[in-house]
Amino acid sequence: MAVKIDKKIKGYAVVTPEDKAKALQAEAVPRAIIEAELPTADVIQMHERIERPEVLIGSTYKIKSPLFEHALYVTINDIVLNAGSEHEQRRPFEIFINSKNMDHFQWIVALTRIMSAVFRKGGDVTFLVDEMKAVFDPKGGYFKAGGVYMPSLVAEIGAVVEEHLKSIGLMHDPEMSDATRALIAEKRKAFEERSKKNSEIAADLGGAMASHAANARTEEVIEVTGEGASFPPSATMCHKCSAKAVVIMDGCATCLNCGYSKCG
Repeated sequence: MAVKIDKKIKGYAVVTPEDKAKALQAEAVPRAIIEAELPTADVIQMHERIERPEVLIGSTYKIKSPLFEHALYVTINDIVLNAGSEHEQRRPFEIFINSKNMDHFQWIVALTRIMSAVFRKGGDVTFLVDEMKAVFDPKGGYFKAGGVYMPSLVAEIGAVVEEHLKSIGLMHDPEMSDATRALIAEKRKAFEERSKKNSEIAADLGGAMASHAANARTEEVIEVTGEGASFPPSATMCHKCSAKAVVIMDGCATCLNCGYSKCG
């Protein structure tokens, strides 16, 4: 590119790359000064040095296990960080488990102290749910009220912690697609129609015993917590959602709760 000189040249100097770098460095504003001038939000994150407030918000959950007579009462207290600001959030701070049954007192106290220490440490504490729900009792698990299988008492405590973390927004249920919802509704409707048809056939036979058996099959249901669904007593456990909702339809095992099917 040509430059037209319309003034008299009085002198000249050669600018080296080092001179250009020094000039840019002199004109540049240090990054630390710019960051210091930017507006910053005073956001408090959960860490182990946060002192316990005088009052904490808590929730208590009841666990009634068939393994022992008395129920367990799990209390989880939360601390509110950045109250009144757009960064306000609830984080679990401590956990207590009380019961009249003293058989498991020693390891329950140890478990709650370790969990409380993890809560106060901060960071992602949702991993506790997966670790606890993966604990299996060598003597065998049990079905809690609602037909959901629990491999151990520790796993049910983990399920309670999961429920609490979902209630304060730290965990979320995976979204079920519209296609899956429609499939489950279709399977439920087909099973109900088949059950109704079998009842009508039994009634037409006029046999008192057949009619009684049909009524027993249709009236006896297992209530499932959460969505208020009900499943027949002959249903078996689903290995995907751990609900007792798998029935045989058209020669294929199908879950009426999550839609899982061995036939695809």
